[in-house]
Amino acid sequence: MKKDIILAGVGGQGILSIAAAIGTAAINEGLYLKQAEVHGMSQRGGDVHSDLRISDREIASDLIPEGKADMILSVEPMESLRYLPMLAADGWLITNTNPYVNIPNYPEIDSIMAEVKKVNQHIAIDANKIAADMGSKRSANMVILGAAAPFIGLPYESLQKAITDIFSRKGEAVVNVNLKALSEGYAFAKKLINN
Repeated sequence: MKKDIILAGVGGQGILSIAAAIGTAAINEGLYLKQAEVHGMSQRGGDVHSDLRISDREIASDLIPEGKADMILSVEPMESLRYLPMLAADGWLITNTNPYVNIPNYPEIDSIMAEVKKVNQHIAIDANKIAADMGSKRSANMVILGAAAPFIGLPYESLQKAITDIFSRKGEAVVNVNLKALSEGYAFAKKLINN
């Protein structure tokens, strides 16, 4: 088992929480893990990304080679396009459709989504709307993680346990809303791939 995952987004969107959940689940499953973080200009709403590698064998490098990523998991649609050269031909692109417009010349969302749709294996989900409908706008990142869950190669229950472990210090209500967000994203992806 080997998965090379690029996590992408904008500072403040919860990329590190996604990385922590996947990493914790991988370690709980007895897998090896390497992570390279590039925080970018996270304090200013800038580009943030992380290379996350999990495997049942030792991993030599924490960086993913170009064209070898099994997945791009992005909380911001334009940021997903930034890393497309890293995606393997059979890789999955999981992206939020809700833009974080942080620059004056941000491209039209329709043109961004047209590029996303060119990727053979993709899930495009309005994680912000799903999270807001649940009453927790901050959980959009867990909706994205849920949409990626069928393709990560880890048992869904391991991701649930990791989220419980990570958020338990913040209280039961926070754990439950993040588990619900994970479930909503997972159901969305499963419905798409089963059609």
